[in-house]
Amino acid sequence: MTGMRVFVGGVLAVGLLGGCEALDDAGGGGGIGDVDFRRGFAFVREDDRNVYVVDDAGDPNSPQRLTSAGGAYWPSVSRDGRGVVFVTRATNGATALQTVPTTGGTVATLFGANDPACARGCSNFRTPTFSPDGRSVVFVFSPGNSSLTSLGRVNTDGSGFQELTPNTTIAYGAPSFVPDGSALVAPAGSGLQQLNQVAYVPLTGGSILYTSSLGDVVAVANRVVVSPDGTQVALDGRGGSGSVRTYVTSLSNGRLGALRRVTSYGGASAQETWPMWTGASQVGFLFADSAGSDPGIYRATVAAAPSNSVTLAVPSAAEPSYGPL
Repeated sequence: MTGMRVFVGGVLAVGLLGGCEALDDAGGGGGIGDVDFRRGFAFVREDDRNVYVVDDAGDPNSPQRLTSAGGAYWPSVSRDGRGVVFVTRATNGATALQTVPTTGGTVATLFGANDPACARGCSNFRTPTFSPDGRSVVFVFSPGNSSLTSLGRVNTDGSGFQELTPNTTIAYGAPSFVPDGSALVAPAGSGLQQLNQVAYVPLTGGSILYTSSLGDVVAVANRVVVSPDGTQVALDGRGGSGSVRTYVTSLSNGRLGALRRVTSYGGASAQETWPMWTGASQVGFLFADSAGSDPGIYRATVAAAPSNSVTLAVPSAAEPSYGPL
């Protein structure tokens, strides 16, 4: 792999390496890394499409590899830090929800595409996330091969599938729970490439609320995530020029306030995507400085003004999540 960023003595060094770290290919999980996972990042690497975790106390250059079959997308850490849920995509395009312990071990299938429990037909699974109580997983799917996506929920034993947004005119993106699990926040719009609203989806009754005024943000690129205390959200917004930046705003009574950019770190071609909360006043995001460059996970403090001071947390990562908080 070229362009991999590595830490040397606590200082960031950027260089060209002859290849990636050697990985242990034995079994269906496990890998490198000698620190038990308690809190940190889950992610995939684009070169092999396997799931990795790295604890905040561990070596970011030696993550624990949890899968070995490839085809993994959008891993998300459970609220107790004991498991990861992710999507697998087969060579024929079929998708499924799978789970794996953060300590490594058996990969289990939670819910498969076109399961009989999904009356309209389920396909194209995306961006799963655990509920705060760990009893269910919410995810994006395409009902009946529709071009519009919906939100679904399934129990962590594979039972009780429910379509949460049976709407034929709106598409939904990556969901995030409010802290008490009573509602979801997700980008919405006319399609996954035009998520120009943010939806607040109550799970205990009531109408879905939509925030359609996103200022200079043309669309949400990937996801909206709720802060640990439920008072803010972070999102990656695409501007008119096509650049993607990380923003935060308030969340009150299901509505968003005015967006403000978190960092001024990247140039015009930089992409600041896949935001996640890594603390009460800190966000993580995926940063790549140009098309095709090797992305890494960075952290930035949420302050009143954009900051150009960020910290590299994990090199060579994609589609990250963080937990538990």
